[in-house]
Amino acid sequence: MLRALPVLMLIAVCAAAGEPAKGKPKHTNRLAKETSPYLLMHSHNPTDWYPWGPEAFEKARKEKKLVFLSIGYSSCYWCHVMERESFNNEAVAKLLNESFVCIKVDREERPDIDNIYMTALQAQGKGGGWPLSMFLMPDGRPIIGGTYWPPDDVKEKDETYPGFKTILKVVADAYKEKPESIEKQSDDLASRTKFALANAGVPGAAIVKLDRALLEEVLDALREDFDSQYGGFGSAARKFKGPKFPLPCRLEFVLHQGVRNKDDKLIGMVKKTLDEMAAGGIYDQIGGGFHRYSTERTWTVPHFEKMLYDNAQLVELYSRAFKVTGDANYRRVVEETLTYIGREMTSPEGAFYSSQDAETHHEEGRFYVWTPEELAAAIPDNLDRIFIQGYYRAKEPNFEFKYHILRRHTAIDAFLKEIGMTEAELRKKLDPLRKQLFDARSKRDRPFLNKIALTAWSGEMIAGYAEAGQSLNEPRYTQTAVKAAELVLKHQKTKDGRLLRSYGAAPGQTPKAAVNGYLEDYACLAHGLLNLHDATKDKKWLEEARGLTDTMIQFHGDDKAGGYYFTASDHEKLFARSKDQYDGAQPSGNSLAARNLVRLWTATGDEKYRKEAERTFKTFAGTMKSQGSALVTMADGLDLYLAAQDAK
Repeated sequence: MLRALPVLMLIAVCAAAGEPAKGKPKHTNRLAKETSPYLLMHSHNPTDWYPWGPEAFEKARKEKKLVFLSIGYSSCYWCHVMERESFNNEAVAKLLNESFVCIKVDREERPDIDNIYMTALQAQGKGGGWPLSMFLMPDGRPIIGGTYWPPDDVKEKDETYPGFKTILKVVADAYKEKPESIEKQSDDLASRTKFALANAGVPGAAIVKLDRALLEEVLDALREDFDSQYGGFGSAARKFKGPKFPLPCRLEFVLHQGVRNKDDKLIGMVKKTLDEMAAGGIYDQIGGGFHRYSTERTWTVPHFEKMLYDNAQLVELYSRAFKVTGDANYRRVVEETLTYIGREMTSPEGAFYSSQDAETHHEEGRFYVWTPEELAAAIPDNLDRIFIQGYYRAKEPNFEFKYHILRRHTAIDAFLKEIGMTEAELRKKLDPLRKQLFDARSKRDRPFLNKIALTAWSGEMIAGYAEAGQSLNEPRYTQTAVKAAELVLKHQKTKDGRLLRSYGAAPGQTPKAAVNGYLEDYACLAHGLLNLHDATKDKKWLEEARGLTDTMIQFHGDDKAGGYYFTASDHEKLFARSKDQYDGAQPSGNSLAARNLVRLWTATGDEKYRKEAERTFKTFAGTMKSQGSALVTMADGLDLYLAAQDAK
């Protein structure tokens, strides 16, 4: 009965702001003692939340209850919808508290937990997304899960889908009536999850040759997935429908291959994508910076949350593209994005905040979109407004039938010809009008800002600033990278060379670092420091990157099979231990680690880094060959490795 339970699956990689309760809260749970902004948002739910830890699991064992695990993050729109509809609902909370021990996890703080249970969800044959909702045995083994569930049953045509209340009753009753069946189901799912997490590479990986033919196979897979009409990658069979992510690691690999092979078609794939994104609604045309992804093919309607890691990688990519092409628009995108990062995503001391929500007052995108009346109020001059409507293609609402998402023409030359202006004349007229729009928008209530600095994402932003400083010949960007790197190393690196994951504070408290670092923290920060060394030639940054990489090898390396575990050898023991090996919205820790090793080998001449890199490439060569687009940053590292070997 439980195995066939239908689940409403929504791709909920979204954002929202939990607005503070007014007056004295009616309820307070254990999350009130946490520092994570996401956990604190749930601290006054009637749901009796526990943070992840032994206390919750001991209670489940003692009281013979299942665990209900909910994983989300502070800028996840559907996470906050479920919080409002269910976790803050007295009736739903009563069902949860009576039959389950409830644990809430911030995936940004504990990506190790998120990775394991997201894999368990996908091992059930379901798509991923957040909030991640999972029922566990008292020892942490997964039973069954889903993402967002509405509180009550939903009827669509002739079919009724169970809501969260129904699901809670079904699971609780099944555990009471047939505990042995639940135990067996948990054993089965735990085994499948462990296999998926441990299966680094594919059978036959050892016989895959590390050569440029392998890189060409990766390129072929990317060519097949490329949308030649609007740029980016997706499914040609589905006509590129559905969410479209920027995927900068794919574009970076294609750009590098285009430059190395002097292939204008490959460079053209990158240019097409960068041009379309910069013109679309996924790019904040007024305030700078990129939203997380486009909900449709043309990059017009974004999901409005802004993540530090997206902007960090895109700054690095647009900077390199400017160096290759000299396109002034790419320089402008970098400058506007870094202005946004400095204005809104950087603390007074220079730390980088992790994310910004999509919604204000429970309405997604409201801060960024415009009604016709709002445009008229911001640009009262009729001729100026006609110009703005033409430039930003805002003659008819394009979002929810009442709002304008501003996006500009990609064919800017045709627009200039239409209005009879040069590029310089356009900028002279446009810039003050953009400021009018920016000033009007600034008066609105702002989306929630997650003021937690994560080591991995800070490393990516350091890499972006350093590359921008070098490619644009702008020392101020390099100095920002230096300041940020010094801050991370001061606060998030321990005396024995280990990294801590997060840096921040609950309201009214002093910021502090917490949570042991993960593979991606070492790999991303080392990447940023290597970029900083390239930009400054200061050996300090090379030595810091070297020390972090040595620590990563010591605590995360797999001496038997190769590659690196997501968690350290002395980390909390979960029911499974993973090796991340997918380059998606961000490159995987293993891919970045492999590329870092090659860069360290070429910079220091130390053969141990060459051997470690080669071993890592061999471990994942099967995946590179069979799933070309899955490990593009790994392939990028292999390209550097082969080039370095050819040069010796």
